[in-house]
Amino acid sequence: MGKHSNPLKSLRQSLMLSFGICPRFDTPSPPRIRAICAQTLFLATSMRIGIDARMYGPGFTGIGRYTYELIRHLALLDTVNDYVVFLRKEAFDSFAVPNPRFSKVLADFPHYSLSEQTRFLRVLNQEHLDLMHFCHFNAPIFYRRPCVVTIHDLTLSFFPGKKMTSWIQRLAYHFTLKTITRKAKRIIAVSQNTKADLIQLLSIPESKIQVAYPGVSPTFAEPTSITKKDLESRFGLGKPFFLYTGVWRDHKNVVGLLHAFHGLCKEGGEKYQLAITGRPNPSYPEIEETVKTLNLEQDVRLTGLVSEEELKALYQHALAYAFPSFYEGFGFPPLEAMLCGIPVAASNTSSIPEVCGEGNALFFNPYNIPEIQQALGRIASDQDLRNNLIENGRKHASQFKWETMVKAVLDVYTSATQDF
Repeated sequence: MGKHSNPLKSLRQSLMLSFGICPRFDTPSPPRIRAICAQTLFLATSMRIGIDARMYGPGFTGIGRYTYELIRHLALLDTVNDYVVFLRKEAFDSFAVPNPRFSKVLADFPHYSLSEQTRFLRVLNQEHLDLMHFCHFNAPIFYRRPCVVTIHDLTLSFFPGKKMTSWIQRLAYHFTLKTITRKAKRIIAVSQNTKADLIQLLSIPESKIQVAYPGVSPTFAEPTSITKKDLESRFGLGKPFFLYTGVWRDHKNVVGLLHAFHGLCKEGGEKYQLAITGRPNPSYPEIEETVKTLNLEQDVRLTGLVSEEELKALYQHALAYAFPSFYEGFGFPPLEAMLCGIPVAASNTSSIPEVCGEGNALFFNPYNIPEIQQALGRIASDQDLRNNLIENGRKHASQFKWETMVKAVLDVYTSATQDF
């Protein structure tokens, strides 16, 4: 380089030429130069990206599964950026860093807690991240660095239930949700329905929201080693059984499913059983109470939490899967059931028809108990219907791939950083 050369001018000219602009005859304005420099520097350098993995875990449902698969596939697909994974104590101890581009940081701060807003904020600031990905809306409201957030659903806006019984809790929820969605550079929604809810309830610009459907693990399509006899001895399932999996909350409408199943038993005899998985929730005793009130102790089996292999076996040996929710942001279980090769009867509300797809499930109105009962009876006895739903459902569910989702997330990271 000559004694009187200007390195900044040389860099500027190189950047302009790389974008097809002649510096001598077509000099762009200073804002254009800044944009070109920012984009070129982004393309040439890696970022330090944080992942809020406080719900991480392959054995979890919903957000835990999402976070687990996000990290696993980022490690496989992204060879450029560096990642800092923030974990609770139990997951931190067991988490194996997948490659040298990943590191882990202890962030043992519960969701909806004061420490989440104070100590977690301090930990995040110490890492000097280029971009932070919050996998749930619970984020420190005073975090100032660039971030993106995944919104899985707005259940608490529609069905606060018993999780938010005080005005303080509801105020905190709405304030945190509004703050993170306003400050985030981009929002990842898990369905078009969730995107529509964000626009309607929070007036978020449509251009700020990117839909990226989660995937379904292909392991659900693999045969299980657990037999029907095994399920009978473990859970008392000796008859053809319907299956429900998931948490015990009001919006899941499990009580409605119990009443529909009771009507089916009264109408056609006690030839079926209903298996309900999940940890009993002291805040929602209605499920156990309804089982007793309707004298269904023998035909409704409350399995408690089950292992991954037991869950797969329950899917594969079930007569049909029932999904009676009033509201879902996405809904993994129907797709998992389809991939396992059993027919699905599901609600016709919120994101469920979008995710299940037309012709792949038997839909019903979850607010109409006789209609749920009719759907259960039909899906159990109509063999032609069952065959069609099984064939169509398996093909449909196989299209939901984690790799596709993570590629979309990487695009979101790119677009978010171009706003800097």
